[in-house]
Amino acid sequence: MTLAAPPVAPRSTAPRASLAPRLAAARAAARPQRVGRVSSAVGLGITVEGLDAAVGDVVSVGDAADGSNLAEVVATTPDGVRCMPLGRLTGITTGTPARSTGRPLLVPTGAGLFGRVLDGLGRPIDGKGPLTGPGCAPVDLVPLDHETPSAMHRARIDTPLQLGVRVLDTLTTVGKGQRVGLFAGSGVGKSSLLSMIARGSDAQVSVIALVGERGREVREFLEDDLGPEGLARSIVVVSTSDEPALMRLRAAVVATRIAESFRDAGADVMLMMDSLTRVAMAQREIGLSVGEPPATRGYPPSTFSVLAGLLERAGTDRVGSVTGMYTVLVDGDDHNEPIADAARSILDGHVVLDRKLAVTGHFPSVDALGSVSRVASKVTSEPQRAAATALRKVMAARRSAQDLLDVGAYQRGANPLVDAAVDHQGAIDAFLQQGMDERATADDSWNRLAQLTSRLGGA
Repeated sequence: MTLAAPPVAPRSTAPRASLAPRLAAARAAARPQRVGRVSSAVGLGITVEGLDAAVGDVVSVGDAADGSNLAEVVATTPDGVRCMPLGRLTGITTGTPARSTGRPLLVPTGAGLFGRVLDGLGRPIDGKGPLTGPGCAPVDLVPLDHETPSAMHRARIDTPLQLGVRVLDTLTTVGKGQRVGLFAGSGVGKSSLLSMIARGSDAQVSVIALVGERGREVREFLEDDLGPEGLARSIVVVSTSDEPALMRLRAAVVATRIAESFRDAGADVMLMMDSLTRVAMAQREIGLSVGEPPATRGYPPSTFSVLAGLLERAGTDRVGSVTGMYTVLVDGDDHNEPIADAARSILDGHVVLDRKLAVTGHFPSVDALGSVSRVASKVTSEPQRAAATALRKVMAARRSAQDLLDVGAYQRGANPLVDAAVDHQGAIDAFLQQGMDERATADDSWNRLAQLTSRLGGA
């Protein structure tokens, strides 16, 4: 009796599923790599010839295996690509090899960033170890560029956002998804006010960008102003004033991209940037170095388009919101200088900090009469608006009659509003002032305003 051999399945010619990724990686590694050469290094940038790269791509310059010498393509010409370094130019010479990574900068996002301090490229600099690893919360990498929400798809701003600062929550009420500028000269208390907002805001996530800050002030802001409690619910991106211009600009974009990723997940995010003026200065350095013509006060035209693109990325979307608080360092306390004027035209409101108030110990030194929120009427009730208007009228009457009061020429009874302001000046100042560590909920602030206006006689 002859036994038939068991049937044998034909051998598959397709690679096993587990081998597919390894084969793809092997093919990519075997693919010839195009290497360019540095043809010149002048000023703030370098020119690389023989390299196939697009604007926005990251380029590795030199033979360092760790890719520590990185640059970004900012312009292309028939003679090569113009790159701005993301680090030092030390050691770069004519003929130094350069390789394109073939992709733009990737940004870390996710819950693993809470309580961390990152540099302008999204790398941790706080000494707490890497962002990923055993025991770490999840972190994802996303491209730096993100589509700006469509004007027709943005949700309307109709919900107030508590900032924890009485004068802002009542007289300059901010809504979720609004973009507000803090306008002031140097040393008037912008960073301190930002730290108060970071601790007192009811936003789910706080992203703070310190752009062009003095290195000495970074730890002071983190440890003294922000504190452990504020840092635990915040993500901080830092680029100090001594870093390359592109790093300072990228710090602002990285912070915005991190805020956008949380907004896409449906969260209400508070994005604070100190300062927008230094972002504009960084773009001015970049634009002039690649040959752009200088315009107003030396700022090339690209500066104003970059500011508009950066600010428009904040705001509401179909879900979630990014509320932007941007400090604007006005040159010589001139609130009509080019950057302040451009920012004010784009933003949804502006808060003016007054040096005269700051030198008298009035903190926060907010000029309530000079500050405006363009969405306050959309996020407050009629009684709240009436109370805020009553206090503004009394304060405005006092300011208009200040010269007469100073010389003793004002006659009591000439203006009931001025009389109320003089009689209750102490109560008004107590309402407008607030300690750095004092917490003020929005409900408590509105109640105090209602009590104050009733004392003023409903003026």
